Amino acid sequence: MNNLALRLSLAAKSHWEAIKEHGSQDRGDISITTIIIWVAAVAGALAIAGTIGIVITKYNGKLSGI
Repeated sequence: MNNLALRLSLAAKSHWEAIKEHGSQDRGDISITTIIIWVAAVAGALAIAGTIGIVITKYNGKLSGI
């Protein structure tokens, strides 16, 4: 019984050390980069849509004959 308890204890300790090592790795760069790209893409799309809306509103009467 002691041998089984020792093996389980060593396995649990090894598993816990692997979890701690994996958790200490820097994994935040990808998500921050992704957020920056998405914000830039949405801001660009809104700027383009706003520009198109302004142009259509400004030249609405002149575009009706096209």
